Amino acid sequence: MVRAVGREQFRRIVSQALAEDLASGDVTTEALVPFGLVGKASILFKRDGVLAGIDVAKEVFQQVDHSLRFKAPVKDGAKVRKGDVVATVEGKAASILKAERTALNFLQHLSGIATETAQYVDAVSGTKAVITDTRKTLPGLRLLEKYAVRVGGGQNHRLNLGDGVLIKDNHLIALRASRVGLDEAVKKARRRALRATKVEVEVESVKQAREALSAGADIIMLDNMRVKDMQKAVELVRRRALLEASGGITLSNVRSVAKTGVNLISIGALTHSAKALDISLELDIG
Repeated sequence: MVRAVGREQFRRIVSQALAEDLASGDVTTEALVPFGLVGKASILFKRDGVLAGIDVAKEVFQQVDHSLRFKAPVKDGAKVRKGDVVATVEGKAASILKAERTALNFLQHLSGIATETAQYVDAVSGTKAVITDTRKTLPGLRLLEKYAVRVGGGQNHRLNLGDGVLIKDNHLIALRASRVGLDEAVKKARRRALRATKVEVEVESVKQAREALSAGADIIMLDNMRVKDMQKAVELVRRRALLEASGGITLSNVRSVAKTGVNLISIGALTHSAKALDISLELDIG
């Protein structure tokens, strides 16, 4: 997990989250819980799902108190059943309580993304389509959220704006002032981008897909197109470029989209709308 994100970035994300929650300390715990009281807490799933973020949770507890002992019998990517304990924490009860909410926030959010992604991946099994995320992520959490998508079996689209050329409608609107069309836009992008950078063009119709293909796009994004039009675009392109379907895709229609023959299906909801998984921490003193 840490290697996938980058050790310093990983620690910084956790540190910032703790600074948010402990900016003024924990007045409740400090007033009520004896400093020397020790206990053991269990972290358990309250519904079925895919685990993601267990190392993040561990980092939270250890940043709060290095003496806490964190044990996780299951790893990220595991399919977990309701009632399963995914980790235990032993040590000072006050430290456990101070770390509890931040640790659970990460676990619930990232496991929710992994679980949602796994459902989409399962829905397109047997087709050639690959499920990917988008840049529609929560500020500051992109690396972790994209990691959770991979845990769920999906792949990452662009990590950031420098990770590939994507010519969208607003880019073309901006270029019209200089009377630059799609063909010249693709050529201009190729001249100025890194040699290995792919050029992707967003289109909204089969006609625009033909124009993007003619312009030499490496990837053509079919934005909010009907399934029957996606099929026409697949027949038109005939593997001369990769085709990506995006917009308006849900679990109820993703298989129909995949069966058109598109290569990629990008879904912003994997990160911006995934429902947090219900996970709780239960403390035992004795």
